[in-house]
Amino acid sequence: MTDTASADTSGAVTGGVRTVLRLEGLALFIGMTLLYYIWDGDLWIYAILFFMPDLSFAAYLSGPRFGAMIYNAAHSYLAPMAMMTTGFGTASPLILSIAMIWLAHIGFDRALGYGLKYASGFGVTHLGRIGKLPN
Repeated sequence: MTDTASADTSGAVTGGVRTVLRLEGLALFIGMTLLYYIWDGDLWIYAILFFMPDLSFAAYLSGPRFGAMIYNAAHSYLAPMAMMTTGFGTASPLILSIAMIWLAHIGFDRALGYGLKYASGFGVTHLGRIGKLPN
């Protein structure tokens, strides 16, 4: 039976599950980067596109709720997996390349502990708090 008085209610995963999720992110980053390399993708395109999802940070200028929504849309697996499926279905190297780079970015972020954001603030994620605690 769980002791509800000491249960974590932050909405963030902890312990071994958090470690597994971060390792999954690392595996995704390495896997997509290797696949892109084997695919013979241009490294300069990889370098340019790798940090494009981070432009979603700018949405936080409109507030934490909107910022979290846009950040999460750019850092969720949904769109790049749909792109990858479309790329395979249409045999489009460009779409597949963008999807691989996007997924590599998401994996990199998750490996570093940057999870999907809650509307309560940028530092509150599904993988735990990031940054300094407020004073």
